[in-house]
Amino acid sequence: NLDKPRGPTSHEVAAWTKKVLHIGRAGHSGTLDPKVTGVLPIMLGDATKVVKALLLAPKEYVCLMHLHHPVQEAAVREICAEFTGKIYQRPPIKSAVKRNLRVRTIYYLRIEEIEGDYVLATVGCEAGTYIRKLCHDIGIATGTGASMAELRRTGAGPFDESDSVTLHDLCDAYAGWKDDGDETMLRSMVRPVERGLTHLPQVVIRDSAVDAICHGASLAAPGTLSLSARIKKGETVSVYTQKGEAVSVGTATMAASEMQRCKSGIVVRTDRVIMGAGTYPKGWITSDKPR
Repeated sequence: NLDKPRGPTSHEVAAWTKKVLHIGRAGHSGTLDPKVTGVLPIMLGDATKVVKALLLAPKEYVCLMHLHHPVQEAAVREICAEFTGKIYQRPPIKSAVKRNLRVRTIYYLRIEEIEGDYVLATVGCEAGTYIRKLCHDIGIATGTGASMAELRRTGAGPFDESDSVTLHDLCDAYAGWKDDGDETMLRSMVRPVERGLTHLPQVVIRDSAVDAICHGASLAAPGTLSLSARIKKGETVSVYTQKGEAVSVGTATMAASEMQRCKSGIVVRTDRVIMGAGTYPKGWITSDKPR
C-alpha cells in the first residue's frame, strides 16, 4: 500500500518498487495521474493476478475544487448534495478510454471546508469515476464553472492512507532485512494477497475441491461450504480454503440464495487462479476407461 508522491506516473512507481525489492513482477491497481498523490496498491509477484479484481473496488478521494466565481456556501452545499447516488459521466477529453456516456455511483460527497473560491471535499465513489469531470459538472450546476485544483486518493478498496508507506520507507525496510536480517518492518509493509480481496464477497470451499480449481476448473455446488449472503448473479467473488487462503477469483453464476439451495451445477465460474496447483492434494478422480 504505497503512498504515491506527486510527479511520477503510477507505472514508474510500480517499476521502482520492483527495483527496490529485486523482484521480477510488480503491478499497480488503479492508475493515478502524475500530479495526484495517495493510496496506490502495488501487487508483487504472483499477487499481480488479483490486480483486475482490485480495480473493481470503491475509491475515496480528498479533492480541492476551484470555483471560477464566488458562490454562496449554502448553494454549494445544496448542489454538491445533488451529485450523490448514480450520476452520468463522460470521460474527459484527455483520457485513455473511449468517451462513452457511463453511469457511476457517488456513495458520499462531504464538504469539509469552503474558503473563498475553494471547496475541500471528501468523495467516496465507484471505481472508474473521474473526479476531475465531477468538479467540472458541479461547476456547470453552479453556473460559475469549476475545476479540480488538487487531488489525493485516501482509499482504494481495503487499503487506506492510515497504513500506507512511502518508497523511502520501503527502501529502509528492505535495507534493514538485507543488511541486518531484520524483516520486521518489511513484513509489516508487504501484506498477504488475501488483503487485496477483502472487498469481494467470499465463497469458502471444501479441501477436496481446491486442487481442481487450481487447475482451472469452475466451482460446482457440492464443493461449497459457506458463502456471503450478499452475492449477486454475475458479481465477482473470491474463493477461499477453510484456512482462509485465497484460491481464485471468479464470477457467480447465481445469487447467494440460489447457491444455498443448489445441489449440482456450476456456482462460480473461475476467472483467475491464485493458488498454485498441487498445494492441496487432488480430490478429483480421473477415469481410466478408454474413450
